[in-house]
Order: sequence, then structure tokens, then C-alpha cells
Amino acid sequence: MPLDLEEQEQLDQLKAFWQKYRNLITAVITAALFAYAAYSGYQWWRTSQAASASQLYETMVTAIGKGDKDQTLRAADDLQKQYSGSSYAAMSSLVAAKIASDAGDIQKSIEYLRWAAKNSSDQGYLALAKLRLSAQLIELGTEKDFAEADVILKDKPVAGFEALWLERRGDWYLAQNNSTDARKSYEAAWVQLNQSKEFPEEARRLLKVKLDAVGGVAQ
Repeated sequence: MPLDLEEQEQLDQLKAFWQKYRNLITAVITAALFAYAAYSGYQWWRTSQAASASQLYETMVTAIGKGDKDQTLRAADDLQKQYSGSSYAAMSSLVAAKIASDAGDIQKSIEYLRWAAKNSSDQGYLALAKLRLSAQLIELGTEKDFAEADVILKDKPVAGFEALWLERRGDWYLAQNNSTDARKSYEAAWVQLNQSKEFPEEARRLLKVKLDAVGGVAQ
């Protein structure tokens, strides 16, 4: 059926538009397809990575149940190397640090905590790693260890962990026989702690013992 003049004019305009912009249109569509494919591939990769990291973490848990320290630490090392961006890597590093510490290998424990404090993408694990690392450094008590702990505690506290940050700073002062500043830090920690209902009663009791030891006032 022949086109009327108006339809023919519209068809000619469409052809002219396509001739002028077809390369741009094709490029945009192609880019969109590539972007979608890349996104889909990334989501698949993340899911695959999470599943693999989970399996390796299960291997670590099984090793812990068997009391196999060496296999436990190997699993933690593998998680760090192969799945450093996963929460399993940070979680396993915290567990491995505890196991190494219990076995008397403090330096190995510190290595795991340093890794978690540097690489954890989970803010909770990051805070725990920094707090535990600073505690171990304070216990070692050398000038170098105090300096490293000082740097950690000067970092902005992870949200929700302000009270524990202040308490650890108090520990830092107390370990250097500075009871005045230790008392100030513990008292500030107590105020912060009482503003939150998230901390267990054991945390309050422990801080109260520290306050009493330096003559602080629990307000």
C-alpha cells in the first residue's frame, strides 16, 4: 500500500535521523550491554567469592573443633590471601589472633590483628581488631609498642565504640604510670558507656574496677 505524502515525509525524516546518529546510538546501546554484562558478572563473582570464603571459614571452624592450631592458622592465612575483601577474612584473623595468643605466640597474634585493623571492610571487626591490637601492644610495654598503640588510639573511634576507645586510652596512660590522665579517660569512658545500652554489664563492671583503682568517680 503506497504511503501518503505525510507518512513518506516522516519515513524520510526517520531515515535521515538514523543515518546521522546511528553510530552514536549503536555505541550507547553497546556500552549499556557491556555495563550490564559487567555488573552481572561482578555480582556472580561476589556471590562465588562469598561462597568459597564461607567454605574455607567452615574448614577453619572444623580445625578449631579438632584443636588443630596449625590448620586453623593456615585457613586464616588462606582467607587473607585469597578473599581479603570478605568479612570472613577479618573474622578469621581475629579468631586466629586469639588462638595464637593463647598458644603464647604474641607476635603472630599481633600480625593477625594488624592485618584485620588495616584490611577489614566491616566496621565492627575493624574496631575489635584495633582495640585488641592496642591492648596487646600496651601489655608488651616497650617504647615502640606504646608509640604504635598511641597512633591507633588517635584514630577516630569507630561509631559505637567511643567508650571502649576511651577506656583503652586510659589503659595506655595507666601502663605508663600516668594515673591522672588514666582517671580522666576512664571517667570519660564511663560517661560514654552510660549513654549506650548496647554494652553488657560485664563491660561496666570492668570499667568500674579500673575507675576505683585510680580513684575515679563513676558519674
